[in-house]
Amino acid sequence: MMGKPDASRHAPQEVDAYLADLPEEVRASLERVRAIVREIAPECTERVSYGIPIFRLRKDLVGMSSQKNHSSLHTMSPSLMEAMGEELEGVKVSGATIHFTPEEPLTRELVEMIVRERMKETGVT
Repeated sequence: MMGKPDASRHAPQEVDAYLADLPEEVRASLERVRAIVREIAPECTERVSYGIPIFRLRKDLVGMSSQKNHSSLHTMSPSLMEAMGEELEGVKVSGATIHFTPEEPLTRELVEMIVRERMKETGVT
């Protein structure tokens, strides 16, 4: 019988492996997001879950991924995306996911704001 996966496990090597398979410019843009998340939430764990890197601090904060034509920051919070309407003007949003490219990366301020707001939402601040 298979048990439920341990959501709190810290497996940064899984994230490293995920990123290693990406083209250099895509990898660099996601590494930048990863660095910002780790700076804002240094105690967070990271792992690959549901096929994407996830950052967790008692609860899942955000995830990131790469698709064929863009990369994504998964905020895991439709209500946060709705509340941030003004801050997201000019940014491609689909549900609780923000899309970006290496040519048009997310601003540091936006990533930082999302991580801080998710920390508040999940009760870890």
